Amino acid sequence: MGKTVTLLLSTSPYTFENTLSAVRIADSALSKGHAVNIIASADGVYCFLKKQKAKGITNAEEEFTRLMQKGLKVFL
Repeated sequence: MGKTVTLLLSTSPYTFENTLSAVRIADSALSKGHAVNIIASADGVYCFLKKQKAKGITNAEEEFTRLMQKGLKVFL
């Protein structure tokens, strides 16, 4: 069994690259068989709002939904 990776996400989804970095780290760790937890705090909870309309950039909701289907656990 792999290790557990826990990430803290506390910035809004489209202001900084933190969201995309969290997506990439989580995706890579899940692909390697590790368990991944994300703790969303402060503005980080906005990454998980439904029906986001991101144009020209990665949609945070879609990416995290895809990762949750792969086993990502999210704590708000």
